Amino acid sequence: MAGRKRRKMKLLAATAPNNGGTSTEEHEESDEQLTLFRVPNEILEQILSRLNLKENIRASAVCKQWLAASISVRVANKPPWLMFFPKVGDLVEFYDPSVRQTYSVELPELRGSRLCYANDGWLLLYKPRTLGVFFFNPYTKNVINLPSLELTYQIVAFSAAPTSPNCIVFTVKHVSPTLVAISTCHPGATEWTTANYQNRLPFVSSIWNKLVFCNGLFYCLSLTGWLGVYDPEEQTWLVRVVPPPRCPENFFVKNWWKGKFMAEHNGDIYVIYTCSTANPVIYKLDQINKIWVEMQTLGGLTLFASFLSSQAKIDILGVMRNSIYFSKVRFYGRRCISYSVDQDRYYPRKQCYDWGEQDPFESIWIDPPQDLSVFS
Repeated sequence: MAGRKRRKMKLLAATAPNNGGTSTEEHEESDEQLTLFRVPNEILEQILSRLNLKENIRASAVCKQWLAASISVRVANKPPWLMFFPKVGDLVEFYDPSVRQTYSVELPELRGSRLCYANDGWLLLYKPRTLGVFFFNPYTKNVINLPSLELTYQIVAFSAAPTSPNCIVFTVKHVSPTLVAISTCHPGATEWTTANYQNRLPFVSSIWNKLVFCNGLFYCLSLTGWLGVYDPEEQTWLVRVVPPPRCPENFFVKNWWKGKFMAEHNGDIYVIYTCSTANPVIYKLDQINKIWVEMQTLGGLTLFASFLSSQAKIDILGVMRNSIYFSKVRFYGRRCISYSVDQDRYYPRKQCYDWGEQDPFESIWIDPPQDLSVFS
């Protein structure tokens, strides 16, 4: 009886209409189609390796194969480290904001020198007593000297690592509101090239650097927000007719000129205005319409602001995205002051952000080392 019942159930299953189920033949056909459309891992990894971090994460949600391939080629940028210059002694500290850890190393090569700028993992330094100007890599301890130059009130920057043939050092100082003196140099040169340029608009520089190199040009923000542009190839200087960024309320208070920062990323120029405990205001330069546009989101960008040079990084994992990290560390070196654009708040809360309290030459953001063996 039981055997007849089982045979009957099999017969019904075979003759019943298919209401959403699939037959063995259909399963085999579906598997064959998946095999035909399955991209070889080598090709898939080559495709996914061309995506940025945001696109990579989206692609990883397609299927298990894409997830594994996306993770295998995923590259996240490392944030810069905050380098603290010692006032006494030779012990230099480096703070990694991603893991909130501090590393230290003795660098007697920096004794008697002053920080000027950082780019591509190199520092530009100045020795006031000897008027010496030199590049220094704090991880390899390599030194590249430049001709002597008196750097008093000039703001200084360089375009690329001094090991690159494209490295140009640029300084600008106002002689009067309508006249600036510009000096340039490059590794291997025997002297600086200096020339004076007239301005159609007023330009007053400051030692608090607001200077970036972008698309072959040096962009410099004056004390009052006017934008000067120097073309090193054509050796031309122009103060652009771009109205200064709108200052936040109560901006013009004590030490207001210190609360401005400037960074560059992928051809875009950003300016950050801060004022005490008020939230920062971020602007991006609209090169076409020649205006500063206030930013409501950073689109995954992270800004690292310090007096002498600031950086902008994309594709940084975790909570550091869409934030500004400042060159101040609280709670005994365990927490870097930051501002989240998404959360519209500072971390930690209820801190005083009077930049006048901070020595501009005590810290600077610099690219991290390739490995940590330099600190062993």
